Amino acid sequence: MERTFEEEIHDALVYGLKEYCTKLNFKKVLVGLSGGLDSAIVAYLAVQAIGKENVNVVMLPSKYSSEGSVKDSEKLIANLGILSNKISIQPVVDKALETLQPLFGEKPEDITEENLQSRTRGLLLMALSNKLKYLLLSTGNKSEMAVGYATLYGDMCGGLAVIADVYKSDLYRIANFINRNGEIIPEAIVTKAPSAELRPDQTDQDSLPPYELLDKILRMYLEENKEMEEISQMIGDKEIVKNILRLVDHNEFKRRQAAPALRVSNKAFGYGRRFPIVQGWRK
Repeated sequence: MERTFEEEIHDALVYGLKEYCTKLNFKKVLVGLSGGLDSAIVAYLAVQAIGKENVNVVMLPSKYSSEGSVKDSEKLIANLGILSNKISIQPVVDKALETLQPLFGEKPEDITEENLQSRTRGLLLMALSNKLKYLLLSTGNKSEMAVGYATLYGDMCGGLAVIADVYKSDLYRIANFINRNGEIIPEAIVTKAPSAELRPDQTDQDSLPPYELLDKILRMYLEENKEMEEISQMIGDKEIVKNILRLVDHNEFKRRQAAPALRVSNKAFGYGRRFPIVQGWRK
């Protein structure tokens, strides 16, 4: 029987993660569990690769984390049978903001406060990784990494980026494959609108086009080597294409500092696609 795309990617990621842990002598892994699809899939893949007894997940809620995200995470933890802990990041975030206030002055809140939450999570996860000798797994996907929808020294922390070569739209297909014989990843995680939950009522689509459209543009640009005019003709919206390609080009500096990724496509970031950080051909 011919293998499906979902089965091949699933098996490749499980194999790659298992080999990475074995050859670097990591016995256990750590995952920051947000209640979203990406971290849920990474936690599941880790269980498949090295066993549930070797996977520890940490929930790191803030005041912006929805009650549903925590409950969804807890349901996933029960389904997988893995060890978990919960640490509120809010006291650390509040203290950091208090410390910075004399320098911030009266400046209005912006992305700085959002990134501070992500970086607090990175700080705590890396501390646990160091102290307990866990390999921290980064949970960002290829769509996010392409356009820089990730925080340096925050959610990008980790020793291996498990799904950084998998587009978000493909992760939904993989989630359905995982659940093919029964619910493992809670349905609410699969169906809810993606959100970083760093400000009230935030969704990914506040900043990005729908993932199906975004990933279509990214595939043409990154893997098919098409340029703006050709992509725009196929998409029918030059302004969106121009903005997405600009984001890809301008965020090369982030990708240079990202954890190594498991490669499952012909153009993975890091070694499958090399571009200079400073680019001047697109204004």
